[in-house]
Amino acid sequence: METLEEDLTCSVCYSLFCDPRVLPCSHTFCKTCLDSLLQVSTNYSTWRPLRLPIKCPNCCSVVELPPMGVDALPTNVSLRAIIEKYQTNNAPRPPSCQEHHRQPLNMYCIQDRQLICGLCLTVGQHQGHPIDDLQAAFIKEKQTPSLLLARLSEQRWAQVCDLAEQLEQDKARCEALVRQDKQEVDQFFLVLEGILARKKHAYLEALDKAAAEVSLAYDPLIHRVKELQEEQLDLVSLGSSVEDEDSPLAFLEQVHLLRERVERFVQTPLPSAIHLSVTPRAAAFLQQHWPTVTIGSLEQAPVPKVCCCARCGSLKSEVEEVGPIRETPSGWRQRQPVTSAVLLGLLLLAALWANPIGGASLGFSLLSRFSQLVHSLSSSLATSVRDATASACTALEAALQGWSFQLTLVKERISQQVAAFLKL
Repeated sequence: METLEEDLTCSVCYSLFCDPRVLPCSHTFCKTCLDSLLQVSTNYSTWRPLRLPIKCPNCCSVVELPPMGVDALPTNVSLRAIIEKYQTNNAPRPPSCQEHHRQPLNMYCIQDRQLICGLCLTVGQHQGHPIDDLQAAFIKEKQTPSLLLARLSEQRWAQVCDLAEQLEQDKARCEALVRQDKQEVDQFFLVLEGILARKKHAYLEALDKAAAEVSLAYDPLIHRVKELQEEQLDLVSLGSSVEDEDSPLAFLEQVHLLRERVERFVQTPLPSAIHLSVTPRAAAFLQQHWPTVTIGSLEQAPVPKVCCCARCGSLKSEVEEVGPIRETPSGWRQRQPVTSAVLLGLLLLAALWANPIGGASLGFSLLSRFSQLVHSLSSSLATSVRDATASACTALEAALQGWSFQLTLVKERISQQVAAFLKL
């Protein structure tokens, strides 16, 4: 219908065509619109021809009107008929019955006090009810609105206003409760987030300490190994330069230096490799301890003390499964230097007990023998025992010197007391 109304609209006045007339260019306009266009065009023209020209608003072509003007233009009869039918169909219709389609409401049921149609009275729900015509019912019900308004008393209005105010207050109270609950929820989960953040920070801090322990354990070894690598590369470079030396004197001197450096490098013990493991592992610990943690006990949730230790569990289990290892002759030979060192230590203590002064001198000789014995240990034990033995020798020498001085003082006091006793 909207498209039809657009087609039935004049392009000059934008209204439905009124007395539509057809121009020679076949475009249609309202008669009054054409009169206005013709009047405007003649006002600006001083020449009055026999046939008046007019410019079509649609195609902009200039056409000539008959001598009689716009009245002589043919009427678009078909378009006028369509417009009249369109206006008739769009005219407001009287209300019809909802139960019986397109039946006008032309009677008034006195019993039910509503408009009805003829079918409602004869075959519908209002069959047999007293009726009245519309004019008589209009006169009788004229005073009904004032009577109905009289029933709306001030008390009823006060009740409605009080109820509205109460509902607004209840709504505000409930909204306040909801806001309070939102704050409680935010606070509750904020506390949980804080606890979890502290637990996470503590766990990560423990892992950072473990990482620091790993660095502390491995960095010196790695640094030492890199120094050995650089030393070996330096020796290789030095050897290549010695091979290219042509002077006998310089060659022999450099060969001597190279030999000493190579001997020192070869005799330098390599640092022992360590195998550290981080315990406990995070995945296993969390899976073991945290599934049983409740919200109430979240503050007491465990956070492990992560540490780095040597991976010796597998070796221990192997030893336990295999059982005690029997001593072999090769093992005895490996332990023989250590046994000799222990025997020398016991002999040194016995000499000190028997003769403090002579034992001290004997102790120094035994210490030199002990040091020679330590240096004569096999290469397999030297790397692990040499440092500890050297420090033990130093401490033992200092202790022996102190013991010798104390024993000398004790001997002099005893001699003085015996001489005094004999004089008596």
